[in-house]
Amino acid sequence: MSIMSIVSILFIAGGTFFFFGATVGLIRFPDFYARMHATGKGDTLGAFLVVIGIALYNLHNGLELGSILTSIKVIFIAIFIFLANPTATHAITKGGLDAGVVPWTKEKTK
Repeated sequence: MSIMSIVSILFIAGGTFFFFGATVGLIRFPDFYARMHATGKGDTLGAFLVVIGIALYNLHNGLELGSILTSIKVIFIAIFIFLANPTATHAITKGGLDAGVVPWTKEKTK
């Protein structure tokens, strides 16, 4: 197994970890805004790491022109996800705020 394969596996495993963390946040957090925060951050980083890992794995056979161009295209997809996902999360959260979704507050206890 080459170094490039190990690095790409680490990137993909790291991305899967962040996807898992975002899913746990989606299930466990109490309100819409906290859930959007968890999924917006975790999914963005998770997708970015997985796609970068795929781009690196594409290069494991050698530096041929076709694999380099494919990896560059995949990296552009990763950059687009890194820019578009937080923007979409912000728009959805603003839509929830405009629709009147009330944030969760902790009740006072004695």
